[in-house]
Amino acid sequence: MNQILLGYDGSDFSVQALDWALDEAELRKLPLTVAHAWQWPYGQAAEEAKAHLRKAAEHVLWHGADCARQTSSGVRVETDLHEGSAAERLVELSEHAALVVVGSRGLNTLSRAVVGSVAEYVAVHAACPVVVVRGPGPLPVTTNPGPIVVADPVPDAAVLEFAFEEAALRQLPLAASADLAEQAARHPGVRTEPLAAGASASLVVAGREHATRAGVAGVFQGRVPCPVAVVGGRKPVSGS
Repeated sequence: MNQILLGYDGSDFSVQALDWALDEAELRKLPLTVAHAWQWPYGQAAEEAKAHLRKAAEHVLWHGADCARQTSSGVRVETDLHEGSAAERLVELSEHAALVVVGSRGLNTLSRAVVGSVAEYVAVHAACPVVVVRGPGPLPVTTNPGPIVVADPVPDAAVLEFAFEEAALRQLPLAASADLAEQAARHPGVRTEPLAAGASASLVVAGREHATRAGVAGVFQGRVPCPVAVVGGRKPVSGS
């Protein structure tokens, strides 16, 4: 759990994910690993043809890492290039990550295909929390960011701990319909508030069971277009 892991494919939708991942790395004082995967989609092929595709993948990865280094304030940036499934590679690397960040085209409560098969698979199978960031281009700058919102009606301890951690790191209030007294006592610097219907959010947090049952796209409902964190597996911790 010694890194922030970013799935980067070179698309405009990767840019918002990169921005969020850099924020997490800076706030948690952890390095960032930019990961990109490629695979030949046409069956058997000459090595020369595959070499061209690998070269293109190397360029995509270099571009993502370079963007991260140019825009970060001292975050150590590493890279991972993999031949094979992007979703499976991110799940594998998540064993040593504090958080995985992936981008998605989904901008509304649509089908899981719109959310993105990679994002859906990683959110359900990763060994650490996963943040799905939606929309192209840089993250919108807001002068009045919304709270961290807990989407689960009955969240477990890991979900609440992650939500409080994010609220503390980002100096934002936390909103939920659950009883927050126990966790609030451990995080006295985080202001809590009731969950208001239709309120905007900076981040929605859901447990993996809830996200799997509703579908990751379903967790987005009413909170467009903020990122969604899916929490499952081991308890998240920050860097020192």
